[in-house]
Amino acid sequence: MSRLTIATRGSKLALWQANHTRDALIAASSDLEVELLVLKTTGDKILDRPLSEIGGKALFVKEIEEALLDGRAQIAVHSMKDVPVELAPGLFMSATTKRADPFDALCTRDGSGLEALPQGATVGTSSLRRGCQLLAKRPDLKIEPLRGNVPTRLGKLDDEQYDAVVLAAAGLTRLGHADRISERLSAEVCLPAVGQGVLGIETREDDDETSALVRGALHDEEVCFRVVAERAFLARLGGSCKTPIAGFAEVLGGQLQLDGLVGKPDGTVILRAQKVGIPSDAESIGVALAEELLAQGAAPIIEACQG
Repeated sequence: MSRLTIATRGSKLALWQANHTRDALIAASSDLEVELLVLKTTGDKILDRPLSEIGGKALFVKEIEEALLDGRAQIAVHSMKDVPVELAPGLFMSATTKRADPFDALCTRDGSGLEALPQGATVGTSSLRRGCQLLAKRPDLKIEPLRGNVPTRLGKLDDEQYDAVVLAAAGLTRLGHADRISERLSAEVCLPAVGQGVLGIETREDDDETSALVRGALHDEEVCFRVVAERAFLARLGGSCKTPIAGFAEVLGGQLQLDGLVGKPDGTVILRAQKVGIPSDAESIGVALAEELLAQGAAPIIEACQG
């Protein structure tokens, strides 16, 4: 193996992630040449509608996975929060990386936080999960759709199209915009998306050599347990981008703690629960947490949102 190709989206953040992966692979195998195949996904092309209306975050993955399956690339790099719970047949998630800051960040022009926003302030986010939790804390806020890459979203804030915008803290930090974070929203205020802050490195199931290289260079086993729990939780609920669902796992004192949330988009109902167990039981912990929220009444909320 002397040359590998990484399939990636073309946004600044996606390219940062692909180059980070490339550097780790070369550090692990110095004679390796790694090039990038930059693709434009359906999610990148449709920017005038919320993701919940056009098919969800999977639209950022489809064309990337096709490049793996047809042999144009051997590796794909994804934000795990964008990856559907079911991978395309023939593909394998060889590595989940160390987790960057998993939380959401509120950005304002003057540095004020959530509680300091004026009555009726306009907040930009296309995430129903974020909007739901913000409205639960501040029902007066006006949540407006916001699409585009990180610089575009910050530019819309600076152009006074919004009073505040909410983005992933990891993306802001990776692109050198950590100084734009006015408030890092805690899990109590805004529980993160499943997989947020983690990169997933995908390969073909039949490509054992590439998979082994990727796993050795980039895989974090503890993060893998956390992501498995979160994705099992999401899979059991059967939700989509049309439903506000959040899930976040940590390993604390040797125990895996998983917090989950399902809410109505307007924030008037929030169901929340927690499960704890050993990390090796990650999948069953995720399923058990979903069952707990379903017992609390999550199913009618999810069905109404899918409606």
